[in-house]
Amino acid sequence: MKNNIQKIVTIDGPSGVGKSTISRRVAANLSFTYLDTGAMYRAVGYKLQKNDVDLGDESAVQQCLDTIALQLLPAATENDEVSVILDDHDISLAIRSPQMSMMASKVSAIPAVREKLTRMQQEIGEKGCIVAEGRDTGTVVFPGASWKFYLDADPEERMRRRAAQLRLAGEEVDEDELLQMIIKRDHDDQNRTIAPLCKASDAVIIDTSRLSIDEVVQVMHSSIEV
Repeated sequence: MKNNIQKIVTIDGPSGVGKSTISRRVAANLSFTYLDTGAMYRAVGYKLQKNDVDLGDESAVQQCLDTIALQLLPAATENDEVSVILDDHDISLAIRSPQMSMMASKVSAIPAVREKLTRMQQEIGEKGCIVAEGRDTGTVVFPGASWKFYLDADPEERMRRRAAQLRLAGEEVDEDELLQMIIKRDHDDQNRTIAPLCKASDAVIIDTSRLSIDEVVQVMHSSIEV
């Protein structure tokens, strides 16, 4: 382990590269806690949208943030998503749509949202032994993490993976529309002023386009020494 105090694994990258599945697998193998930061942004986006809050109204956004009660519950198995409880309501399924993914990207660019959730994530990680997955976990949230990874993949491959997930859940998919949403989210995340999606200078970069989940996990474990 590197000479720092944060026994934390960060896994960053754009949507559709397998971050969630891989993060859950790595966390289970290490007996670490899995922290899905993306689910937190989706939950905030869900609340702001549900309350019809104007994202440009800083006061209204802050008021909504001041009253939010957000809880992440561990996934039942390494193949399941974390459960998300917002204001005592389970919104786990509601936040997993492509539309909520785009909403998460929008709210992640709001300074008040970024500040609150970053603080919450850092509090969760204070004791270490977590695998944090997101877009800025290695650059902003946990810059002192012991092990950092950045996953990437071709947009078309990421679209095919996401389409398969949605169809498995019984949803109809317009692949062209989904691909454009992925490309737009990449652009928005990479070009936002606050905590843009980028590779940490000390992260191990893995292209998952032609690798299986097991192969990616194997590469990561070869770099992790607990």
